Amino acid sequence: MTQRDRDLRDFLEHRLYRRRRLERRRRRRTGTAIAGVAAAIVGVIVLAGFGGGVALSFGCDLNTLQPIGIGQNSFVFAADGSLLGSIPADRNREPVSLARMSKWLPSGTVAIEDRRFYQHGGVDYVGIARAFWRDLSAGKVVEGGSTIAQQLVRNLYTGRERTFGRKVKEACLAIKLSDRWPKDRILEGYLNTVYYGNHAYGVEAAAQTYFSRHASQLTLPQAALLAGLPQAPSIYDPVHNPTAAIARRNEVLYAMERNGDITRAQFNAARSALLRLEPGRLYTKIKEPYFFSYVLDELQRVYGANVVHEGGLRVYTTIEPRYQRAANSAMRSTLYLHDDPASAVVSVEPGTGAIRAMTAVIPGNTHNQFNLAAQSAREAGSTFKAFVLAAAIEEGMNPDTTYYDSAPFTCTTGPWCAGDYAAGKPWTVQTYDHSYIGWTSVTNATLHSDNTIFAQLTLDVGPDKVWNMAKRLGIHLTQKPVASIGLGPLGVSPLDMAAAYATFDSGGIYARPMAITKVVLPGGEIDKSAGWGKPDTKRALSEGVAYEVTHVLAQNALYGTGAGSSDGRHPNAGKTGTAQDHADAWFVGYTRDLSTAVWMGYPSGEIPMLSVHGYSVAGATFAVPIWHLYMAAAEWRLPVRQFETPAALPVYRTFQHTNYGYMGGYATASTTTATVTTTAKNTSPVEQVPKPSRNTPPPSTPAPATTAAPPTTAPAATTTAPLPPPVTTTVTVPPTTTVPPPPPPPITTTDTPTP
Repeated sequence: MTQRDRDLRDFLEHRLYRRRRLERRRRRRTGTAIAGVAAAIVGVIVLAGFGGGVALSFGCDLNTLQPIGIGQNSFVFAADGSLLGSIPADRNREPVSLARMSKWLPSGTVAIEDRRFYQHGGVDYVGIARAFWRDLSAGKVVEGGSTIAQQLVRNLYTGRERTFGRKVKEACLAIKLSDRWPKDRILEGYLNTVYYGNHAYGVEAAAQTYFSRHASQLTLPQAALLAGLPQAPSIYDPVHNPTAAIARRNEVLYAMERNGDITRAQFNAARSALLRLEPGRLYTKIKEPYFFSYVLDELQRVYGANVVHEGGLRVYTTIEPRYQRAANSAMRSTLYLHDDPASAVVSVEPGTGAIRAMTAVIPGNTHNQFNLAAQSAREAGSTFKAFVLAAAIEEGMNPDTTYYDSAPFTCTTGPWCAGDYAAGKPWTVQTYDHSYIGWTSVTNATLHSDNTIFAQLTLDVGPDKVWNMAKRLGIHLTQKPVASIGLGPLGVSPLDMAAAYATFDSGGIYARPMAITKVVLPGGEIDKSAGWGKPDTKRALSEGVAYEVTHVLAQNALYGTGAGSSDGRHPNAGKTGTAQDHADAWFVGYTRDLSTAVWMGYPSGEIPMLSVHGYSVAGATFAVPIWHLYMAAAEWRLPVRQFETPAALPVYRTFQHTNYGYMGGYATASTTTATVTTTAKNTSPVEQVPKPSRNTPPPSTPAPATTAAPPTTAPAATTTAPLPPPVTTTVTVPPTTTVPPPPPPPITTTDTPTP
């Protein structure tokens, strides 16, 4: 025998051996299948005949079983009811009733999954026998015998482990569930829990995922496609395997036609229809991402991450889409170049803290994940001077009759400066443009945003008291008080600043920012335990102090660094701010209806803005115009309301000056003090503006602001009230000798004055 013949013989013997081995395996599988199915049938018959039996009743009690947590998506809505987005979840699911499904979905599902659904009692013996013979004839599993009730039990209670005990328990539970629940409830539960592929659980999620529409809007071909997916979602995936998906859809259509659910004409028309998929973004698209992330943080603080992502919450919020659009338009029309700095706008409602706008624009960057509006901590600049003003007035200082010298100032003594000065690190303060207005009132110093005067005022009041005032007004400070705190070197967020300034407008009542008005739980019950929608308020200032701050800041909005912010109708008050080296710019202001903070800077860090559209950036250059455009659009329909005069004005007392260092290049004795006795002034509401009709149409362009050159002395408190009476001032100075100072040491820190 040749080698070739031997190789051929060995090959044939090997093929014959493999054929016999495969045949033996096939016979063993068939025998196992027969035994398994027979045992299952016997088990089911026992269950049906004896009510589950005493032995099997243990562990087969619906009342003792807890459903497996399959979760559902939580959704967030704006104040007008529009959808802001879905909170990302591992499983996309949104339960709906049968009435909110296309009529083809239930009928198609019954036709292909459990055609005797309305006849059997939870377990279909005929179906089990039919599936057994089909599987036996094919030598593999080609049809299952599980009913819709059994599959629902598997999804909700027993899990997906494959054991004989689990199958018997599943059948027992299906029978008991069918006795307790109507058929439509079982079918509805199944359609809301079954997996359709691509993270979609339930028909509503599947309809949105594959066709971008509600389950109630599905056509016959679309409903048939979805009805065929649960058997093998990955195999029949219409996105990745459209051919198999169409074939499976046509099987469902044939089953529906055989069941009498559709006519032959409907079958033919649907079978020839194209897939026409339209993948949806309902579960991935999020509007207003900065506000959305803030809401997510608030929800997780109360419920925890698991409930928020899987708990099926419906969250209703305070945000106004119209205000959001106005804020984005104001920022984009002002900072329109691709390399411009970022900007953020936050508006809150005085008295309630309701957040009406929270958004940011980062030119050239659409993937920023950091919430610039709520989480950032950027230098406040001169916007912090409002807190110095409030603390000083609370100590009894009258801003109209308390005077300081505007001149270069170097702090050398006292608990806040002596150590740094001795170490050769003096704190030296200058004005923004290096011009000085001399002896002037605190009110006029506010209009000029004079850092040298506010540095002295901060030291007289006490940096710790200014720090405490900011904390009382809701500013989350992580740094300790420093001598320069009144000039705004500490980090703040736009949200905190908007809420703090709103306190002045609401008569001294601070309201914690509120984003959520209502949370509806999966069962439709409103959660009242968390206090959603109830303003969280406290008194932070007296009405008189809050009014006096508003009185000064309203003048600043007309004549000072905030000139140009007004819309010409609604009285407003506010303060600009620019951080050191022009790295941050602000305008924070308010009307009776809204308190709004505008911030501008680079998200990546404190980068100087020395040439933006050819200008060195300050609070007045870009932040004020953005604030003006936004507020003009947000408030044009709102009635004009004046700032309210409180029943009790501040009580002014003796206010102590202490000289802490060099002024204007001449030394003064460190122990020199001046006692200034101030008298109350004549006050009245700020600039009464005639009230227009509510039907006044919006202007085509924002109304120009009333602007005047900043005066060199404090302006009248109002346009209708007389000037304050003469100031009675008694100054007692111990004898001192004025001598030329020694040359000051090198300046190592300079607070850039901020407009």
